[in-house]
Amino acid sequence: MGGRRIFKAAAVLIALGYSSLLVYQGGVTFNFQENRQGSVQVSDLSIEPVTKTNIYDSAVNKNISLNDIFISVKTTKHYQHTRLPIILKTWFQLAREQTWFFTDTDNRQLQDQTNGHMVNTNCSASHQRKHLCCKMSVEYDHFLESGKKWFCHFDDDNYVNVPRLVSILQQYNHQEDWYLGRTSVYEPVKIYKKPTNKLMFSFWFATGGAGFCISRSLALKMLPVASGGKFISICEGIRLPDDVSMGFIIEHMMKKNLTLVPEFHSHLEQMKLLIPETFRNQISFSYAKAKDEWNVVNVPGFDTIYDPTRFLSLHCFLFPHFKFCPR
Repeated sequence: MGGRRIFKAAAVLIALGYSSLLVYQGGVTFNFQENRQGSVQVSDLSIEPVTKTNIYDSAVNKNISLNDIFISVKTTKHYQHTRLPIILKTWFQLAREQTWFFTDTDNRQLQDQTNGHMVNTNCSASHQRKHLCCKMSVEYDHFLESGKKWFCHFDDDNYVNVPRLVSILQQYNHQEDWYLGRTSVYEPVKIYKKPTNKLMFSFWFATGGAGFCISRSLALKMLPVASGGKFISICEGIRLPDDVSMGFIIEHMMKKNLTLVPEFHSHLEQMKLLIPETFRNQISFSYAKAKDEWNVVNVPGFDTIYDPTRFLSLHCFLFPHFKFCPR
């Protein structure tokens, strides 16, 4: 049965090679460029919490722990002095052994700060489709090698509420097929064949800008078509970005539907609409800057000049025991 499904999937890819694709993206722009003005210098902040508070005591089920999760963060040399320092000072400290950064250059200082968790993918630093897919392919392969039960991908403009991520994953069985995330479009991606404009198929995808998680059971079933660089071939065959291609593989080829988890958030949303009283229930947050206006969470804390992304303030809101947090 599995061999027949893979054969059919291969046939689809061959057909796509001879077809022109029309993609409905729901008005979402996939290329995002950050204005570097207002970069945050956080090198003076202490990274050690005041107390050894056990932030996982509230977990209900103990079948999944933080050590069962492989957290990957896609980044680039362009943001190693702006985005990464904020992550390293905040939520990374809650998952130091479980979080890996996938980049495109070597940086000895960052290797030391992450205890060797910077992976040079040897992919280009470009934001083009092929190069994004290259990094996602390396992330996926590293997860397979890790033996972990869950693969959770995030971008370097995400803040991850680590305890909440653990508690959410405890609600699902990693031995079953799960694709967890949040869409960024209002309709599924639709692929048509020219010149007839006949609908070939449609599928949903979890936007990488909010993060998504895949159970090991599902990841292993993807192995014949996605491992060892095959993921890049899929991307090139359908000519779609990395997160969309992941949705194509899972929803169309593996026939497993996306499970919507609204606690994932990307910069495509209005962050200010999130209510502070709900912050502890959210998995991920993001930020963006368009011209002179920041799309950030509305949270009290540091001055906006010092903390324009609000991630430092958000971290202190959630975990006030960290030494750098205001008293």
